[in-house]
This record gives sequence, structure tokens and C-alpha cells, in this order.
Amino acid sequence: MLGTQLAALRDDTPNGLTDVLDLVAGLDDALLGGLARVGEHDAAALTALAGALAATPLGDRLAEAVAKVATGSVAEEHVLALAGARCALLGAAHDALLGQLDTALGRDRAPWVAGPAESPGGGSPARAGARAWLHEVAVTGWSGLDHELVAGAGAPVEAALAEPGLRRLAVLLDGLAAELRACVPVATMPQPPLRRWADLWARGVLLAQDAAGASVPTAVEEVSGRLLVLGVDVHEHDTAVQAQLHAILEPAGGGPPRLVRCAVGAVKVETIVGPALWRLLDAHPVLLAALAERRAVTVTGLPLHGADLIWHDDRVRPGEPADPFATARVLLPTAVAAATAPLERHPVGIAEPVLVEGYTVRDDDGTTTFELDGRSITVAVDRLPSCGPLTPELVAASSACLGLIRWDDGRWLLQPLGVRATVKRRPVDVHTGDWAGGVTDPKVAKAGAKAGDAVAVLRERAGRLLRR
Repeated sequence: MLGTQLAALRDDTPNGLTDVLDLVAGLDDALLGGLARVGEHDAAALTALAGALAATPLGDRLAEAVAKVATGSVAEEHVLALAGARCALLGAAHDALLGQLDTALGRDRAPWVAGPAESPGGGSPARAGARAWLHEVAVTGWSGLDHELVAGAGAPVEAALAEPGLRRLAVLLDGLAAELRACVPVATMPQPPLRRWADLWARGVLLAQDAAGASVPTAVEEVSGRLLVLGVDVHEHDTAVQAQLHAILEPAGGGPPRLVRCAVGAVKVETIVGPALWRLLDAHPVLLAALAERRAVTVTGLPLHGADLIWHDDRVRPGEPADPFATARVLLPTAVAAATAPLERHPVGIAEPVLVEGYTVRDDDGTTTFELDGRSITVAVDRLPSCGPLTPELVAASSACLGLIRWDDGRWLLQPLGVRATVKRRPVDVHTGDWAGGVTDPKVAKAGAKAGDAVAVLRERAGRLLRR
């Protein structure tokens, strides 16, 4: 990545982006007080939202929803229209920002291809329960939540967990409820995270719709070839953890390399943190070895949904050692990225791998930036995971960085996945997934041994309960 590319990102803000974000913020503010009692300011914001989308397929439904909200009569279909409008606006912002990024990087992106339409099916009780809870939350508003209403998420979460196809909805609801439970009463908070909660709420509303009308699926293909890992982004919550690989696939049948990602996850409790998180993913030994040993992976017949590989342990085997920096330097400039499915389009979901070299590091009042050719980009060292050896100090000592370009709150950020740094006059490569096979730092390993193996203890206790 060069300074000229950074200039293109910083200087060319997509037209209308600010207006879109203002419309979304208006709905988010209305959700704070609740849709059952919107004030004059909130009503004006919702009217502006309906006006902006009047010429779209959502126009009529959204206008009806806004009119019903104004009278205090809000049904589930009206909540759906508002959530759909919010996701549509943020999807448009995503497309504009991603187009700007592709232009700056010179990255090719394949078009999105829809899969076969899902056959209509009967209504799911688990989805119905989730819709009812999300509807009640929207009507009540964040500031009106109490512990009884938040606890009402328990039944929909339990029902959704019982259906494999609803696991994503279940984890989303569980995480949202856990955050709300910790913040009640919200009215006493100086600055509630309105955008984040509204993001989760709107996504939950769409995921809770019955399959016949939920979304158009992405076309699925089976791919084989050599998977070369660039890095891993670890998403951690009190109740769940996910490791998302970013990699380049060299197709077995030839053709240009393809940017792909692959995620594996597990449920957890809040006491499992740090390097112990990798123990929760030990059902995927080939994936963990690829990270810890920096190896390629040979894949055979893995399903690919857009950019997302669906991991099957019986269809992968470890390959030869592969340096992520060499992979990025040789293959990243020509790798073809995949389009994002419509339901997934949100600015916060933009995470494009890049290799940055030849920069200088600055630290201004705790904010780390990389400067290239007189241009700078903020480095998101706060996103470094606790389960790996990569630290802000290593980032500050680095001369090359493999990372993800993200867009967050009006600016582009770089999230490091791996760095090449100088430590005690010796060059070292450090990546977020280096401890996937076990801690290699003696001090950290000693501290972990002293604290005990929380995962083993919890598994042993769970085994006892199941045997009773």
C-alpha cells in the first residue's frame, strides 16, 4: 500500500455518505426512547427516512410504518420495514465505500451471483419468538428496558439454538441480551452505544424472518486448491469466540488467485479469555496448525459462499510452510475479491487485506499512525486480540504490516494481523495466530500454567453433569 492509495481513500469521500449516516442516526435516536412514544424530533427523523426511500421498493411499506409509529400503533411488519430501511441505507454506504477502496487499491471484484431461491416453508416458532422479543424491545426503547424484558430473550435463544440453521440468530440475540443486561438501566448511561445496538437489532429482525422471505442466498460452489493464510481476525464476546481466517486460494484448475475468508467459532463463558480461547477451537487441528506453523492448506471440495469458505475438517490437509508476507507480496496484487451478499453489506463489515511497507510509525497521545509519503492512517491497535503475541509495542517497532483496512466512524483504519519488526536488533515476524497451537512465550506460558486450565476444568465439570 502506498501513500497515493491512502490519499485516494482520505480525500475522496463518497457523495451522500454523510446524509445516509444522518438518516440512520435519526432512527437510532428514535429507538432510544422507543417507537411507542416518539417525540417531535424523532417523528421528523422517521419522516425524513421515509422520504429518502420513497422511490424505492421499500417506499410504500416504510411510509405506512412511519405513519403507524406516529399514532403509537406498531406491529411486527412495521418494525421489519424500519429495520429493512436501515439495512438498505447502510448497504448503499457499504457499496460506495468498498468501491472507493477497490479503486484506490486497484483490486478486482467479482460480481455477486444469487443462488437458487429457497422453497417456502412453514413458520418457525423460534423465529417467531425472536421477532416478538425484538418487536417489544423496539416499542419499549433502550432507555425503557428492565431486567424482566431483557430476560425475555432467553426462550427465543434456547429455541434458536435447537435448530442448526438458526445458530447465528441465537448467538446474536444472546450477545445483544448480555450487553443490555449489563447496561440496565440504560437511562443512567451517559452515552449508550446506539449505533451498535441498532445494528444488532436490525440484523436480528431480518434474520428472524421466515426463510421464504428472509434473503436471497449467495450461489454456492465447491472449490479445491491451495489455501495460503494471510492472517486471522479473532472476534471475542463474553458468550462466543470466532476466528476468521483471511487467505488467498490458488484454484486447482488454474485461474487467478481469489481472496477468501473462513470462520470457525465456539460458545464460551466470560472467564475464558486470552490464549485459552484457542482451546475452544481444537476441533479444527489443521486450521490451528496452519496458523501456528504458518503452513499452506490443501483443500478439496470446500463449499464457497461468495468470499466465505465453509470449513470441513475431512476435506483439508496441511501443506508446506508458507510465509504470509511472501504470499501477500506476490499474490495479493492480482487476487480477485468476492462481492458481498446483500444482507451482509454494512460499512462495519469492510475488512480488506493489505500489505503496508516502507512507513514510519508515530504515536500521538496514544494514537498509533503509519505515515507513507506524507500520508497517514490510524492503526487500530485496540483490536489486537488477547490470545496472540502481537502487541502495540511490536506494531510500533514494525517496518512491514499485514492487516485489514476497515472503515469505522467516518475514517479508514488499519487493523494489524501480523508485523515484521526489529526486537533486540533482530528481525522477527509476529502474527495474531502464532499461539493457536500453544503459547510460545515462556513467561506467558508459566503464568497460564499457574492460573490453571479453565477450559479443561469446565469441560470436566460439564461431563460430570451429563453423566448424572
